[in-house]
Amino acid sequence: METMQNTTPKAFQNGANATQSLAHGGQYLTLRLGGEEYAIDILRVQEIRSYEEPTRMVNAPTFIKGVVNLRGVIVPIVDLRLKLNISKVDYTEFTVVIILNVRGTVIGAVVDAVSDVVTLTTENIKPAPQFETAIDSRFITGLANLGERMLIVMNMEALMSNAEMGMVAGALQS
Repeated sequence: METMQNTTPKAFQNGANATQSLAHGGQYLTLRLGGEEYAIDILRVQEIRSYEEPTRMVNAPTFIKGVVNLRGVIVPIVDLRLKLNISKVDYTEFTVVIILNVRGTVIGAVVDAVSDVVTLTTENIKPAPQFETAIDSRFITGLANLGERMLIVMNMEALMSNAEMGMVAGALQS
């Protein structure tokens, strides 16, 4: 298993315009939020950056930490722990921002750490049980067992495309 360093692998540099569905399997970036391990479709990932304090925006939802200027593009930064109602964890040297391209919108997602890139097949991804939780079930594609690891496979399009995110994207483009 290969852990990621401070460089962005080639797999992250070209993935922004992909149309592969999460349900069909493929390569996933694994990340940690609180005590759980999550997986997101690598084809949504543009790059991984160290965390830097963003510029706060007035009246932004609490999960939006602010914005950063990324090579001339204003990028909203979302703390996924706050967005998913996960207990807040201190920012450390392992805290990173995953720059995502979701439906043509560039968004940064703050996570506790990234681990590695794994390949999941359709058989690996099982439907998540439906029950009352703090995390909206629309945001979860399924669960995947990978050896001793249980990964929660996230639907980043649903997570980052809700009404609150749409309001912020519209405000940034004005």
